[in-house]
Amino acid sequence: MLALSRKVNESIVINQDVEITILDIKGDQVKVGIKAPKSVPVFRKEIYLQIQEANKESANNMSNVDKLKELL
Repeated sequence: MLALSRKVNESIVINQDVEITILDIKGDQVKVGIKAPKSVPVFRKEIYLQIQEANKESANNMSNVDKLKELL
């Protein structure tokens, strides 16, 4: 992991098309702005993990559908 220090209004550029800017710092919270192409999904990690879990559950349910098709 790369760890960088940034101040308010300073940015980090990733892969020429993603820019992360520090917008505000209040106490222990940091407000971050992200500019990225619409083709690049950007999620908070807890939301990303929920999506991954939902995808796993959906995949498991699809195997049940296949078993049901075999019975018919």
